[in-house]
Amino acid sequence: MLDMDTMNKILIRDVMLPDNSRGDILISGTRIERVAPSVELPSLDGVEVIEGHNYAAIPGLINCHTHAAMTFFRGYGDDLDLMDWLNDMIWPVEAHMTPDDVYVGAKLACLEMIKSGTTAFLDMYSFPEGTARAVEESGIRAVLSYTMFDQGNPERAELDRKNLDHYLKLFEQYSDRIQFSVGPHAIYTVSGKQLQYAHDFAVANDLVLHLHLSETEGEVQDSIKKYGMTPVRYLKSLGVLSPHVALAHALWMDDEEIQILGDAGCATVHNPASNMKLASGYRFKYDEMRELGVRVGIGTDGCSSSNNLDMFTAMKLASFLSKAWKRDPKVAKASDVFESATKTGADILGIEAGVIEEGALADLCLLDLTIPEMTPCHNLVSNVVYSANGSAVDTVIVDGKILMRGRKVEGEEEIRREAIEVTEDLFRRSRKARS
Repeated sequence: MLDMDTMNKILIRDVMLPDNSRGDILISGTRIERVAPSVELPSLDGVEVIEGHNYAAIPGLINCHTHAAMTFFRGYGDDLDLMDWLNDMIWPVEAHMTPDDVYVGAKLACLEMIKSGTTAFLDMYSFPEGTARAVEESGIRAVLSYTMFDQGNPERAELDRKNLDHYLKLFEQYSDRIQFSVGPHAIYTVSGKQLQYAHDFAVANDLVLHLHLSETEGEVQDSIKKYGMTPVRYLKSLGVLSPHVALAHALWMDDEEIQILGDAGCATVHNPASNMKLASGYRFKYDEMRELGVRVGIGTDGCSSSNNLDMFTAMKLASFLSKAWKRDPKVAKASDVFESATKTGADILGIEAGVIEEGALADLCLLDLTIPEMTPCHNLVSNVVYSANGSAVDTVIVDGKILMRGRKVEGEEEIRREAIEVTEDLFRRSRKARS
């Protein structure tokens, strides 16, 4: 048993909690030890004390769908159709990326997420070892998948299978803040047989399976033409639905499909900014999914399709968009969306976080209550979802360690400069190869 008295301790005094009460939070090691109106210690020796009277504490936000290293593509290829954007702009440049490129792009992403209150994320991208290096150094938490992309090619399918074994073993070297997951890209880029293999691998190794699904109306129509059924029904026919599965976008689904997902224990991830920008669709059935037992997380998608990784913006858009298309201000309530971005997100990633409770991982943020957009504070969660943005975050703690304080992250200018240099080099290499 761990001796809590020998661990590093942080005491946050008189801070506003998500229920608008005030109290103290004691962190010991990597966990929250106590949450109480007042925490008294025999001695403050070795205890870092944070006076919280001007702050609110919330669980760290969980970004359930992104492609971290795509920070390179922020503002590149905007205002195009999804498949034109992928085929003509993104994939030709990605073909020249290296693990070191991914590492630098992911470092910038981790910095952006820390500065906007995200403490964990679910990622899908090539060269996940590059992203893992960045996550390890940054102190953030992540579940990272290798992108499977066989397109019916047997040789690529075999390579992807070997890479699953390779990365599962490779990820043993990283801290427990970093977990491996399985990432078949989509039903139109991964064969049915390979999807089944990926799911079996995920179940056998207790991993998350992270998949784009029903993102566009065209994807659904193509699925019906090719398989005689919609994407969800296709996955059901393959036996590729279970609590391990997290489906990004999940826009074009009928009620029966949602019930199928709920019965199977699947999760979906709403990415409102990306969906709106790429005009993929806007009728994400948020309340219906939750009512039918589908766990719903919130994501930003990559910077190429949402342009930032700010989960505050994602929460606000998720709520407002549902209210708008349903013409009902009572749906997608602030409290529900906040839960999707914290507690439910942590559940989808399989981590003991997303709440400020005794025994939970010490992943939390302190928000500045003195800034105009947090004033007054009739309801903290409403302010978080409807009013604030990432700049409200003053302090970020992950795994019991302070990663940002006073909005300062160690080495952030160097990370930004390196990202600019590597972006220029990547695009230069890409242009040269295509000329």
